[in-house]
Amino acid sequence: MMIKRFKNRFAALATAAVAASFAGHAAAQLTVVSFGGSYQDAQSKSLFVPAAKALGITIKEETYTGIAAVALQVKAGAVTWDVVTSGSGGAARSGAEGMLEPLDYKMIDVSNFVPGSAQPFYVCGDVFSTVLAWNTKTYGDKGPQNWADFWDVKKFPGKRSFRKGGEGVLEPALMADGVPANKVYEVLSAPGGIERAIKKIKELKPHVAVWWASGAQHAQLMKDGEVDMITGWNGRFDAVAKDGAKVAYTFNQGLADYDCYAIPKGAPNKANAMKFLSEISKPPYQAELTKYITYGPTNKKAYEGNAIPAAYAKQLPSHPDNQVKQLPIDQSWYIKNGARASALFQDMLTE
Repeated sequence: MMIKRFKNRFAALATAAVAASFAGHAAAQLTVVSFGGSYQDAQSKSLFVPAAKALGITIKEETYTGIAAVALQVKAGAVTWDVVTSGSGGAARSGAEGMLEPLDYKMIDVSNFVPGSAQPFYVCGDVFSTVLAWNTKTYGDKGPQNWADFWDVKKFPGKRSFRKGGEGVLEPALMADGVPANKVYEVLSAPGGIERAIKKIKELKPHVAVWWASGAQHAQLMKDGEVDMITGWNGRFDAVAKDGAKVAYTFNQGLADYDCYAIPKGAPNKANAMKFLSEISKPPYQAELTKYITYGPTNKKAYEGNAIPAAYAKQLPSHPDNQVKQLPIDQSWYIKNGARASALFQDMLTE
């Protein structure tokens, strides 16, 4: 009888231990979302998998086309994502709209981050640039060098591709219309400024063969030679160039931006998400990312100890020689005007 009671008690304890083990395992899971393609491959190898191993958690990766999808989950009360990747403008707007959790900077060390790359609702992990790129089979080394060239269909005939909304669609239009880079956000903030940019894009619309919606898509368009020039992200073009794509680009009039990380409001694993953001913000992770894609670090300590060789650093959008050619994305402008700009842009597309 005593033995039977002992066995029953042991079985109950074992069952409880197994249940606790599964509960602990569930709590140690994290769903991380990014943009797919070569960029997410780079993140996975340099950030996601190593950080998960260091923290002893299980990572599930998913893809999406942009942070606007977070609002759908939050408003439905059905949040399944723990960490999302976003451009700074979209993250700024989502944070202002209450879609993101505030970050704990007692846990996340940003003491050596570049100014502006750590905000209340998101922390930026790399610097990239929206550039104009061209098919070298079509134009050789004499491709378009500024946004006015991109709009000049007589000087540069050929198929164009342009982003289907999001950050970085209005600024090129105004520069193509003669607005100096340092006056772009001043013009966009003035009455009629957004409409002026939309009107300029409308001029180009008949020559846009593809309106791209993701980084993987615009990289593939150039790899397949489907278009002659395109807007897009520098690291994606470098990645397909390594695979033989006939593509070149310029940082001239590029839009310097950050890839940022945020936690959706009501994320199921908020505590682990915060630990995860703390881990991937450390210098070795950011330096490692540059080995897989040509995006620069936001943590200045990532450059120490020749972790990023000086010659290679010159290829990154964060290098001083390249920074001076670019217009930094104005996150505060997107907080105030992003929703209206997006609506007007989509109206133009459907006309």
